[in-house]
Amino acid sequence: PKVQVEYKGETKSFYPEEISSMVLTKMKEIAEAYLGKTVTNAVVTVPAYFNDSQRQATKDAGTIAGLNVLRIINEPTAAAIAYGLDKKVGAERNVLIFDLGGGTFDVSILTIEDGIFEVKSTAGDTHLGGEDFDNRMVNHFIAEFKRKHKKDISENKRAVRRLRTACERAKRTLSSSTQASIEIDSLYEGIDFYTSITRARFEELNADLFRGTLDPVEKALRDAKLDKSQCMILYLLVAPLASPRPRNSFGISSMAKS
Repeated sequence: PKVQVEYKGETKSFYPEEISSMVLTKMKEIAEAYLGKTVTNAVVTVPAYFNDSQRQATKDAGTIAGLNVLRIINEPTAAAIAYGLDKKVGAERNVLIFDLGGGTFDVSILTIEDGIFEVKSTAGDTHLGGEDFDNRMVNHFIAEFKRKHKKDISENKRAVRRLRTACERAKRTLSSSTQASIEIDSLYEGIDFYTSITRARFEELNADLFRGTLDPVEKALRDAKLDKSQCMILYLLVAPLASPRPRNSFGISSMAKS
């Protein structure tokens, strides 16, 4: 199936591989600009639940992008390697990868022994991600602006866009501080908007979303036939969720976060 996109007033159709190749082409350009030389070889990561045809399609996307794809590896495996877990020899270890990105949430459980990675289970929610947390904060401040100034900015795209940018900045602050400020000059009809949000309030606004991460974790543990006490956990979190709330929910020893 083709994906239809609208760009500069024109509707175009692309195969998923073509869309992926555009992303890989951009990544190739970024790598070449950083390294100062041509990049031809690549290892490309995919979700652990991808089947053979999806993996081949990803490899094809790499070829379209002008890359020699040396290997396709699972994203949780790549995360574990990035944290040096493949270098630690010794007894078998179970690692739960808690990956909450911008638009999706994935949980994977790996068994690592002597540099060998085995994916034991995967779970997740393709409709839960950092954007959902952003939206809660934006809606919270739209309501606050309306309450304070008796004006609704929700239909003004420019105002909402500026508010969203400020919210994204604030949520990054909340990853390391207990409070963040929102300061926007002339947000709507010449009205300045100065306010703040605490980490506790952020967590309250998103309480159900935090709870929504529990079911996939429990499913992954059940499918792997493991108890949470048998796992270590590696967190890959969008910035605002690096607050203690998600990490304190599971009772699993934490190894790292980003």
